[in-house]
Amino acid sequence: MPSARVHLRGHTPASLLEAWPDLDAGVARRLLSRVLFEDRDQVDGVRGLSKRQAQRVAEEARFDRLEIADRRRSQVDPFVKYLFRSGGATFEAVRIPLEKPRYSVCVSSQVGCALGCAFCETGRLGFSRNLEAWEIVEQVLAVRREATDRPVTGVVFQGQGEPFQNYENVLRAAAILRDPSGLRIRGDRITISTVGLLPQIERFTEEGHPYRLILSLSSAFGEKRARLMPIGGTYDVPDLAAAMIRHARRRRAHVHLAWVLMSGINTQPEEARELGRLFAGVPVRLSVIDYNSTPDAPEFRRADDAERSRFLGALAETGIGFVRRYSGGPDIDAACGLLASRARGGRAMGGA
Repeated sequence: MPSARVHLRGHTPASLLEAWPDLDAGVARRLLSRVLFEDRDQVDGVRGLSKRQAQRVAEEARFDRLEIADRRRSQVDPFVKYLFRSGGATFEAVRIPLEKPRYSVCVSSQVGCALGCAFCETGRLGFSRNLEAWEIVEQVLAVRREATDRPVTGVVFQGQGEPFQNYENVLRAAAILRDPSGLRIRGDRITISTVGLLPQIERFTEEGHPYRLILSLSSAFGEKRARLMPIGGTYDVPDLAAAMIRHARRRRAHVHLAWVLMSGINTQPEEARELGRLFAGVPVRLSVIDYNSTPDAPEFRRADDAERSRFLGALAETGIGFVRRYSGGPDIDAACGLLASRARGGRAMGGA
């Protein structure tokens, strides 16, 4: 469980100075660069750190790392799935290979999830707790330690949990990942995905964060979306669309949407036409993600090539820009929640 001691991998220089106000700002930056960018647990020799301060770090700071409970490398593609353990809880991350020789990491923000999306295994796990900022950052560091063949240059908050239900820790972790004393990942290469918590979307927009925001929509029709994603019964699609349009205009960027493609459920041309109506005159980038089917969830199936092509054709006719995201690692339970479910004795139930 969370400790009262200061975990140095859960701080930016500014937040560390709030915890330890007697530190010099330069010393705070160098101290965090040692434990984050250099990924070392020893602070001996940090320039400007006095013996008294070094003793305080030894007494009041934490450097513990996540335990890797399971690691699976796909035999069909270069994905690697990690199952981490911290304080008795398990959660996942995925190392994702990109076209250029680099990696992105899909991280979890919660242990389980409370939102219960019908097609997502994580929702079947239930909610246990929010992850601390250091536990999120450590997922990326753990992957980076083993990624010796190419750099880690991107992070997406699209693993277990709803990031905006853990808003403070997620934004703290993103700031650490971006900070020059942290992992130095560019803000536009950090993506935060939400199923549509409207107040948090509006807050995120008002605060002006540099990270990419993506709305997991998966249906343009409110009633259908509410059946798939219960949060849709609280925040309707037109309101979410309006909030995402405001966000994109403020950022002078595209509206980013995610669409988990499920056969017979959200592949109809009228879905594409409704998207065109909702986002008329606004540049949209729709990430189409194939559903990872399993025999245990027969009501949700991956669309075949013909069905997928018809939907993508309808998007093109409507003027909705799209990119097909590769859904990798099917042989290693790379879909969200599958590995954690099996670690708890459950069955793989499918997931996006």
